[in-house]
Amino acid sequence: MPFVNLKSIDGVFASMKNWVAPLTHVTRQAPFIAGAATLAAVIAASLPQPVRADPVTSPQVPANIQVPQGNNAFLVGHAVGTQDYVCLPSGDGFKFTLFTPQATLLSDDHDELITHFFSPNPTEPPPTGQIGEGTVRATWRHSQDSSIVWAKLASGESSVDPNFVRQGAIPWLLLRVAGAKRGLTGGAILTQTTFVQRLNTVGGVAPSSGCAKAADVGNQAFVPYTADYFFYRVG
Repeated sequence: MPFVNLKSIDGVFASMKNWVAPLTHVTRQAPFIAGAATLAAVIAASLPQPVRADPVTSPQVPANIQVPQGNNAFLVGHAVGTQDYVCLPSGDGFKFTLFTPQATLLSDDHDELITHFFSPNPTEPPPTGQIGEGTVRATWRHSQDSSIVWAKLASGESSVDPNFVRQGAIPWLLLRVAGAKRGLTGGAILTQTTFVQRLNTVGGVAPSSGCAKAADVGNQAFVPYTADYFFYRVG
């Protein structure tokens, strides 16, 4: 995995901020009424019909990342992208730290459905001592109606259980919604989300080399991964 040494770590995190006719009823003669009804039926048949969403069935998961009862999956996206890391000081050493995912979630028909990244959640103030537009959270933006949802990971709601998670893959997660926003034209598909699960992961793990000394600070690694994201709502 290639690494790029940055002159300034600030540039990495600065880029994150740039990161989402009324009907008239007229009584006429019977033949006219029949003709109007026929015309209306023809017009209705020619209009685009609502798309029925196929039922979403979520797979079995470890007990600690199960969604609470009363929430049901309504949308699933198949992600293809990268987990993006930067080498930073950590304790007495150095560690690759995730600074954003960059992924496109596809529908079962392979159409672009959602984009996934990190961005500030405007409904949460930034952490104490930090300046910004909000707390940086995992973010999903719907490609059709531009609605957005932010979610956070709670302690203990991550799993690398080998009975479920592939070796060498990033953990499966249960994320709780921390904020949502309607799209520019009022779209609200993702605003009904209560939980998001990241499941069926492949790849995405931070490199084991390239971040061991001060000279490595600022190195970036873009690690390919795939995953399925399940979106839940109440009811």
